[in-house]
Amino acid sequence: MARTSRLPGFYKLTVDERRSLVSEATGADTRDIERALEGGGLDAETADKFVENVIGTYSIPFGVALNVRVNDRDFVVPMVVEEPSVVAAASNAAKMARAGGGFRAEVDPPLMISQIQLTHVPDIDRARAALAEAEAEILARADRAVPGLVARGGGARGIEVRVLGDATERMVVVHVIVDCRDAMGANLINSVAEAVADRLAELTGGRVGLRILSNLCDKRTVRVTCRVPAEALATDDMDGSAVIDGIVNASRFAELDPYRAATHNKGIMNGVDAVVIATGNDWRAVEAGAHAYAARSGHYSPLATWRREGDTLVGRIQLPLALGTVGGTLRVHPAARLSLHILGAPSASELAQVAAAIGLASNLAAVRALATDGIQRGHMALHARSVAVAAGATGDLVERVAQMIVEARDITVEAARRALSVLAAADGAVAVDD
Repeated sequence: MARTSRLPGFYKLTVDERRSLVSEATGADTRDIERALEGGGLDAETADKFVENVIGTYSIPFGVALNVRVNDRDFVVPMVVEEPSVVAAASNAAKMARAGGGFRAEVDPPLMISQIQLTHVPDIDRARAALAEAEAEILARADRAVPGLVARGGGARGIEVRVLGDATERMVVVHVIVDCRDAMGANLINSVAEAVADRLAELTGGRVGLRILSNLCDKRTVRVTCRVPAEALATDDMDGSAVIDGIVNASRFAELDPYRAATHNKGIMNGVDAVVIATGNDWRAVEAGAHAYAARSGHYSPLATWRREGDTLVGRIQLPLALGTVGGTLRVHPAARLSLHILGAPSASELAQVAAAIGLASNLAAVRALATDGIQRGHMALHARSVAVAAGATGDLVERVAQMIVEARDITVEAARRALSVLAAADGAVAVDD
């Protein structure tokens, strides 16, 4: 099978059948999929090397988003998330975007910021001049701290000097800008900060304070757009043009109100974080950077916006994304390595584009639901399966019970137990797990 993310009826298949289809679509061996994902992909002994005081592991579902097309290339996208409807919603919205040609994405070079704080600087102007004159020396010192990165084509690219505080408490903060190539870069950036700090203090006459990366990686942003034709957005009760109006209204609400923008952006990060976790990257760093970026103007704003252009809905997203495809967790976590294999061994820049596209798809799904049926209808219908399992349903009873409580519009464990009792009476041999 040629590489494709269009796999109709995927959700109807068994887990084993889905694994086989993903194998055919991406080239990942089914045995590798099974080995990487059985038991959560990580044994307790390996986990003990990750963090402290380990007593076991905690599994979260590993799914794949379908229908995703970015820059004319198909991706089956791994997503690790515990919230019902996130994977299905992203796949459905990606199919709508696909009808308009898919997602178009571009990304900045992988530049990260190493921050060195200097306090008690006696003369700010002289410090600025000394730092500017010594820039080449500072960059060379930074490069010597990360020879492996330099060998891969990365390294220090420049410095920036910022002055913070008022006359009673002023500090100088030096940013060393570093190209991290396919690494997320945290450890590299911190090494650079440590390597140059003492020399910066000598040049400025100040004292070294903090030396660490910034997770507001605003030099490493991703921009994704999509164009969705009205007919792809229509529902049983609303035509596509009316849906566009509703989505544009939802976008304007988020642009004007930080209370709404926070929830708008949470929906975006549902998708982004799921890809970040699946690929072994640092989702806390991504979250911190995204929300700081959303507030960079002093007003917390949506990361994605939607506008009408004729009979087409146009979505745009821009956010910082520091992701890596080498180093860190990827070396030891088999599921993270599998995720990159399924994605076709992308570079860090390609991975960022895919993650941002999934974020835009997740946002489209959410605002479309809000503008039409309301968010709860689809979300709770998918949640019903979890409720059925909590009530004791197993095997094919899960879907049967879920359907019954959705139709009754009573998606509770109590309702699921009643449904199981009804099925037990009908089947004559169904045991209800109390």
